[in-house]
Formats: sequence, structure tokens, C-alpha cells
Amino acid sequence: MTLFNDTDLFIVGTTPKKYIDLPDMELMHYDGFIDREQADEYYIALLNNTPWCEYQMPMYDKIVTAPRMVAWYGTQDEAGEKALPWTPELSELRLKVEKETGLLFNAVLLNLYRNGNDSVAWHSDKEHRIGSNPNIASITFGQTRPFKFRHKTNKEIAQVEIPLHHGSLLLMSGTTNTFWEHHIPKSAKEMLPRINLTFRQVK
Repeated sequence: MTLFNDTDLFIVGTTPKKYIDLPDMELMHYDGFIDREQADEYYIALLNNTPWCEYQMPMYDKIVTAPRMVAWYGTQDEAGEKALPWTPELSELRLKVEKETGLLFNAVLLNLYRNGNDSVAWHSDKEHRIGSNPNIASITFGQTRPFKFRHKTNKEIAQVEIPLHHGSLLLMSGTTNTFWEHHIPKSAKEMLPRINLTFRQVK
């Protein structure tokens, strides 16, 4: 894996904090939640110090390697036996998110999208660990990638696409996870690594 120190290549969004209100959806998008200098520091620390690993997932009738790398952190008795202990950087980010949202989180899933070939298919997060209508707070560092939403049943509602920039925060609340799916598509363009953190309240 190539490690990039020149994070000037990453775009920081300038859109003010906004709320997206569509049927069955509650989204808050906050560009510039983490300022440029701090975002660069977090990116380099997380990219270099996280014990990234591949994982296997079922797809149709076979088991495949997911097209991204992951790491799972949280309080051991709440987030599961395989969870890693909180690092200083992740604890800092959790406090920032909790202060901004007024919510509490006890676990965070880190995803590393190494290049344009890495992606995540259409899905909604499984509710058996996070409950129905969960709050999921997502921070992005690195390469901007489009984050897409589609309603599960009402095909008359147009898809939503949000570019997630370096240092941005996205909060999914209410029935968003119940009625909407989301994904990050592959890209034929040359892409630098992107790190995404999704903070959750694991039951």
C-alpha cells in the first residue's frame, strides 16, 4: 500500500451544515467538521497506525473478500469480543462527534478504501447489533467519494448523492437506516486512500 503524505490533494468541502429532509430520511451533513490541519493529522495517524485487516463476507452462494479493509473498536463488553480498545485519536473524535450531535456512541467501525476498486455495495446496516432506527455518525478523511442513497420501496424518490469530503461529518438518524440503502461505488478514476469512521451505539 502506498502511503501519501501530501494531503493537499484532498478536497475540504465548503458547504455549510445542512439537514436533508426526505420521506423516511433524517440526514445531517457537515462539511469542514474537522478543520484541514487536524483532518490531515488524523488521516496520517489512522492510515499508518490502524491494524487494517481484510474480512470475508457472504455474497449470493459463496464467501468473498470484501473490497476494502476494516478495523473495529469499542468497549469490549458492549462492542463484542473482537473489538480493539479505543485509541487516543479515536477517543478524541468520539468526543467531538458526541458534543456536536448530543448522542453517545460506544463503538466505531473504520473502513479503508485503498483506491477506486474498493467500494461498498447497496445495503442498510444490520439492526441486530445497533437496534431499529439507529443513529450512525460518519466521519471521512482522505479522498472524496460519492455516498449514494436509494429508498428501499418507493422508487419514485430520486437517489441522493452526497460527496463526502476530507473532514466531513454525516449523521444518519430516525428511520433512514430502516427505509434507505446506501453505497459507495467503484471508480475508474485514480483514487487516493479514503478512511471512513462510523460511530454506533451497539446494544
